[in-house]
Amino acid sequence: MELSDLIDHLNSRKPLFDESQAKNLLRGFANEAQRITAELNSSYHEPGEVRKLFSRLIGKEVDESFCLFPPFYADFGKNITIGKNVFINSCCCFQDQGGIFIGDDAFIGHRVVLATLNHGIQPSDRVSLYPAPIIIGSKVWIGAGAVILPGVSIGDNSVIAAGATVTKDVPTNVVVGGVPAKVIKNIKEEPRC
Repeated sequence: MELSDLIDHLNSRKPLFDESQAKNLLRGFANEAQRITAELNSSYHEPGEVRKLFSRLIGKEVDESFCLFPPFYADFGKNITIGKNVFINSCCCFQDQGGIFIGDDAFIGHRVVLATLNHGIQPSDRVSLYPAPIIIGSKVWIGAGAVILPGVSIGDNSVIAAGATVTKDVPTNVVVGGVPAKVIKNIKEEPRC
C-alpha cells in the first residue's frame, strides 16, 4: 500500500481496524510528522522556511501567501490542503487523517483543534479509527481554542467563536458559538466607511 492508496482509503471514510496494513502505514507517517513538526517548533524560522517545512509536512507546496506562527502540531500531515492567504496562529493541533481542507482567506486562531478521527464507541471496537473530513470554506475565521470535530463543513464567511466546539455543519455567513456550537447571528456584509 502506498501513501496515495492510504489517502484514498481515508478519504472514502472507510474505518481503519487495529493491525491493518493501512493503520501500520499511518504510524510510519505519524513518525515523519513528529520529526518535521519538531524541526518546525524547535527554533525561529523565517517565513519562507516555515512555508518550506509546512510544505514538507503536507507533501505539497503551500502558496507564498500562507502564514503560520509555530508551534504547530499534526499527527499525519499528508491529508491537509491549504488555500491562498491562509493564516494559522500558534499552538494549533491538526489531526488530519480524515482530511482537512482550508479555503482561501481563512484565519485560524490560537490553540484550535481540528480532529478528523473518531474511535469506535464499543470497548471491543475502541482501537478502530473512523475518519471524516473537515472542510473550512473561504474567509472563515475560527477563534482561539475552538474545536472542530470529524465530518464538519464550515460555510464561507462564517465565524467560529473562541472556545466553541463544532459538532455539526455550519452554514455560510453566520457566527456560531458554545458547546455544542449553535448559530448566534447572521453576518450581513456592510459597506466600509
